[in-house]
Amino acid sequence: MNIIIKRIFKGPDYTIGRLSIDGKYFCDTLEDTVRAPGVKIPGKTAIPAGKYKIKLTESLRFKKLMPRLENVPGFTGVLIHSGNTAEDSGGCILVGKNRVKGKVLDSRETFARLFKLLFVAERGGEALEIEIN
Repeated sequence: MNIIIKRIFKGPDYTIGRLSIDGKYFCDTLEDTVRAPGVKIPGKTAIPAGKYKIKLTESLRFKKLMPRLENVPGFTGVLIHSGNTAEDSGGCILVGKNRVKGKVLDSRETFARLFKLLFVAERGGEALEIEIN
């Protein structure tokens, strides 16, 4: 499974992206703002562009299996989850539909569809990886 997020808009406190799976648009993403290399404000900074492995692991915060990005330089606990604004992100990646400036909507439904795909792929032995640029 080839997952790519292409960041398409950088606002003052958020970043909008497009997530595709195997070359097909799947949903929009919302992250905190992208900052200069080496600049990090905890809970308010998007992760660096790059390729990361994804593992479905038990989240203490959400109390269920969640997609976690591994080995993100300078970050720990980076998840893909539902939420609507950069305030909901806390350094994670939110999924949904960007129909309102600075927000993603229909996030829970979008996350459920994405999680199902990731779960089936991982259980089928596929390595999960995401590229963010």
